[in-house]
Order: sequence, then structure tokens, then C-alpha cells
Amino acid sequence: MSLEDRMIDVVEDDPIMGESLVQRLTIEGATVRWWQGGREALGGMKRDAPDAVVCDIRLPDLSGEDLFREIVARKDAPPFLFITGHGDVDQAVRLLRGGAGDYVLKPFEMGDFLKRLTSVLPARQDGEAGVLGVSKPMQAVERTLRRLAKGRTTVLLTGETGSGKEVAARFLHGLDQADLPFMAVNCAAIPTDLMEAELFGHERGAFTGATQRHLGYAERAGRGTLFLDEIGDLSLPLQAKLLRLLEDRTFHRIGGEQALPFKARVMAATNADLTALVKEGRFREDLYYRIAVITVDLPPLRDRPEDVRWLLDRFVAGTIAATGSDLSGLSALAEDAALAHPWPGNVRELRNRVERAVALSLGPWISPGDLFPERWAEAAEAARMPSLEEIRRAAEKRHIHRALQLTGGEIIATAEALGISRTTLWEKMKRFEIGGRSD
Repeated sequence: MSLEDRMIDVVEDDPIMGESLVQRLTIEGATVRWWQGGREALGGMKRDAPDAVVCDIRLPDLSGEDLFREIVARKDAPPFLFITGHGDVDQAVRLLRGGAGDYVLKPFEMGDFLKRLTSVLPARQDGEAGVLGVSKPMQAVERTLRRLAKGRTTVLLTGETGSGKEVAARFLHGLDQADLPFMAVNCAAIPTDLMEAELFGHERGAFTGATQRHLGYAERAGRGTLFLDEIGDLSLPLQAKLLRLLEDRTFHRIGGEQALPFKARVMAATNADLTALVKEGRFREDLYYRIAVITVDLPPLRDRPEDVRWLLDRFVAGTIAATGSDLSGLSALAEDAALAHPWPGNVRELRNRVERAVALSLGPWISPGDLFPERWAEAAEAARMPSLEEIRRAAEKRHIHRALQLTGGEIIATAEALGISRTTLWEKMKRFEIGGRSD
């Protein structure tokens, strides 16, 4: 199990020990908060809970045991790994019986410490990196969707255009209904006069041009999922018919006399403020309460920068593989430019920019100009030539990153492959803010 993208709180008053732990955990990819007092740590953990706590038993103000008792009483308390001397072993054992994760005796080997820390961390589902993202907001969304998987409750997904609402809906559908139909309907893309026929279907001869029976999305969804995207654009007459579908769980094809059972789960999505539309009389209040049984909000990409790098790696690798491109990947400078971009178009914009960059890049690495050609063109005359030092640092960072990928993040193997010492590699990884893991 990796420490990458985990938040670890270190509670240690000894400056040498504290700095050593922070440095190594940071190299391993963790986000670290260092508290030098128990009361300070208690306040910080109450505001924002970490994934795990590394805590010395003896602290100057509030003891490690007292801190543990305060935190463990809370719901979803993080696991504790205590640091103790030989004289405090009995106390450490007592804490283990009280629910602490583990303890290490001073002095300890860093490799053993890391193994014990990773062993107490709660496992992530479906892989370490997550499915929808690696940021805390998206991990929270994913956990919520997993809790909804077994039910048939109607779910409303909200968020800006391009934030991944349909991806989230397909993820939820796949958790328990992967072998059943997923019918996606874009309510904004289908003309109003055709929407009823597309949604409910029609019988032969129901209207001019209806030369044969047509099964609508509601019928084709079967026992699977009917996903209504941009539901805020649905006309008021169709809103009334959708409400009837949800309440009675039956529908009629246009021109049909027989009521047909509706068995699918309904998910809806919108980038509009439906409560505002209700107040304006543009969206039925009763329908709103029917579809908003559970609302899941997808945060915009600008509010979860940790996902930018993760998405870039996935989209670049996927697009290169799909197109058969001979590109080596994304340059360090392009990655920096992407991290600084506000992404007004969210994930959809990122995907489109990557696909265009892979198609048009002269290679071997995707450059900032490939990702943001409009910005590069405007700034071309004013842009200065990068120094040799900047080019060297960017190339070195990219080379270390590639070596870590090839070795699975193993520090010793990476150092040997690069022909440098492990200490030198750690120093460079810290300077370049590159994560890794121990052997």
C-alpha cells in the first residue's frame, strides 16, 4: 500500500525526529502536517481529519494517550501509530487494546516504520489511486456513490459542465448493474417536439412518419439505468409526464393504450440551479423533490488540483495508446502549465486539449504550446528563451519520474538505474517534489 496522496499527521516535539519523519513521508508522496504539541494537534485534527497519525507517547503538554482518547471517541477516527521508548511499552500495549493501530520502539529503522504505518492505513477500494480521482473531494464522491450502489434510489448529480457527471453516473451504474443497459438521454440536445417519442417511444401510425413501432429510452433501459442529463432543460409538459413515470412506475408509448412497467433506476444531472428554476416557475417543484432524493455534487476541476496530474497521466497514456502515437509523453513544463491553468471547461476541456496535443505535437514530448496553443501564440513575442538551467532541471525531473515509473517507485532500484546514491535521489526528489516509495 502506498502513502501517496495520504494525509499523515506527525505529533512529535523533538525537532530532529520530527523533521526526519516529515522529510521521509513527504518523499513517499504523503501530505504531512507536523504538530509539536498535543493540544495544537487536537485542534488541527478536529478541523481536518488525517488518514493516519504518527504520535509520540510523551509530549510536553497533552500526552499522546490523552490525544488518542480525545480523537478515538470521534466517528471515523484515524488510526494511530505510536512512537515509544522501552520504558513506555506497557502503555503502548494498553493503547493497542484501546484501539490504536500499532507502535514502534525507538530507535527504529525507517523501512520498518513505513511498513507499520502503511499496515494501519485503511485500504482504498478499487485500487490505490481511486476511480473518479485522487483528491479528497472526489474520494468523498466515490465513497458516497459506493454506498448508493445496492439501492434503487433516484440520484441527482450536480456540477459545472464538463465536471464528470455522466462519468460518475456510469461508475455508479457499473458498481451493481454493469451487465444491464445504461441509457443516457441529453435533454438539451433533443428537440422538444421529438423528446416525448424518444423518451417513451411510439406505436406504428401514432403520427405522420411513424412507420413502425419505436421503443423509447425508458423501455430500452429495462432493469438498468435511465440517465437524464441536463434535466433542467426539459419542457414543463414533459416534466409532468416524467413525474408520472417516477410516481406510477408505468408509461405509455405515444399512440399506445397499454401501460408498460418502468423498472429502471433513474439518475439525473444538471449544471443549473434547479431550486432557482423552481422559484422562477421553470421547473416543477414536485418533480424536483422526486429526482433530488439524494444529491451528489461534482466539484469543478479548479477546486481539486490533485486530480489534474492524475487525469493528465491517464488521458495522455490512453490517447497515445489509442492513436498509436510515438510520443514519449508529457513534458515537465507542460505539466507545470497544466497545473497553473484554471480549467474553466473542467475535465472535458482537459481531455480535449490532451487529444489535440497528441495529434498535433511534433514530439517527442508534449510541450506547453501543444496544450495551450492560443496562449503560446499570444505570448510568443514576449516569451523569453528558457535558460539552460531550467531546461536541465525539467529534463532531470522528467527522467527521475520516468525511472520511478519503470521501477514501480522503488527508491533503491531507481537510484541504481540512474547511477546515483539513494541519498542523492531522495534530495532530488524532495527538490523536485516527486513522490516514491521505499523498497
